[in-house]
Amino acid sequence: MQEYLTLLRNNRNYRYLWLGNVVSLLGDWFNLIASAELITDLANTGVAISSLFLARFLPLFFVSPLAGVLADRYSRRTIMIASDLLRAATVLGFLLVRSPTQVWLLYALTVFQFVLSAFFTPARTAILANVVPQKDLVTANALDSFTWSTMLAVGAFFGGLATAVFGARTAFVLDSGTFLLSAWWISRVVVSVRGREKVGGGWLDFVDGFRYLWSVPFILVISLVKGAGSLIWGSINVLEVTFANEIFPLNAPGLQAALHIEDGGTAALGVIYMVSGLGTGLGPLLMRRWLGDTKPRLLWGISIGFALLGGGIVGLGLATTFPLYLAATFTRTVGSGVVWVFSAALLQMVVPDKYRGRVFAFEFAVLTLMQSISVLGAGFAQDSLGLPLGTIALRVGLSGFAVALVWFGFHWYSRRKIVSYGSVD
Repeated sequence: MQEYLTLLRNNRNYRYLWLGNVVSLLGDWFNLIASAELITDLANTGVAISSLFLARFLPLFFVSPLAGVLADRYSRRTIMIASDLLRAATVLGFLLVRSPTQVWLLYALTVFQFVLSAFFTPARTAILANVVPQKDLVTANALDSFTWSTMLAVGAFFGGLATAVFGARTAFVLDSGTFLLSAWWISRVVVSVRGREKVGGGWLDFVDGFRYLWSVPFILVISLVKGAGSLIWGSINVLEVTFANEIFPLNAPGLQAALHIEDGGTAALGVIYMVSGLGTGLGPLLMRRWLGDTKPRLLWGISIGFALLGGGIVGLGLATTFPLYLAATFTRTVGSGVVWVFSAALLQMVVPDKYRGRVFAFEFAVLTLMQSISVLGAGFAQDSLGLPLGTIALRVGLSGFAVALVWFGFHWYSRRKIVSYGSVD
């Protein structure tokens, strides 16, 4: 922990960048819970909830390649500030959504918000190397990952509480304020001007990166790990909204009176997201402490992560009480956090620097596409298959075990070859 505090204390530019990230992530979780609550009030169907998540995921898939090119051609700090200011205005537009006939506006505003996010994210990722020395890049990335998980826990809890007590509209106003604060912090970052390679054909560069992946099957499989995981955990994003509202709402009269809670389902969703943040944040740290961070150990960590992911989702389907549901949530998010962090670290170790950006762009595109398919399938299963919610979760969990078996076969095949892979910068 000391090395993270030292980085924040000694590197002013990274500190401002990190503070902007903290408040922006906090607002993101306020927004998600408030949007889920609003869509539940106006159009309470599985497809409607799935469509909300699709509106958040698909813009990232379609816009990210272009956004990555722009982040290499223009001022990254300017792109980030402009994205934050426009998102602050966009989020206030959610206040206009007041009736079921205006649900289309909620979806349209969500799409535009995440188009802007698609421009912000690669610019922030790229600017990190401009403000952090190479020797501190691993520390900075690890701190960013832990910050995301912490803000999930804190933002989800207070977002759920604020939405339950004050209503979704208050949460949207708070979210807008976080974007303004993020823009202010980022405006204080001073970026040294460094020479950049001229970007070529944009899409042709992206295709060239895919050709590299196709020529190295081991790295191609590693780049698909997050996509395989999101095909499983993406559906849970939809299902847990219904779990919170219909099966485990916090409706205890004493609790509602003490906290002035009007909507027990929204408060329960906030608690679920809080536990998810704890799992995704602590899981990789504990697994790394146990296994270490060599390449063979990272492979083992991914295998264990997939097993925990599938087992945790099965636990969601079997849970009969809210504490058991939260325990299963913690288990599955420990698994997903380990899969996410360990696969990213492994790619950073084995992919040459000249291909690294395009490999991660490909990975992110697959991730968002698989997540979109997953949430759409979950909404369809809720509305059209007539299956109990627990049964759907059980089937998702069993499919997670199937993915774990496929991965373990790859792991067993590659366990001795992994040491021969290494990046050539």
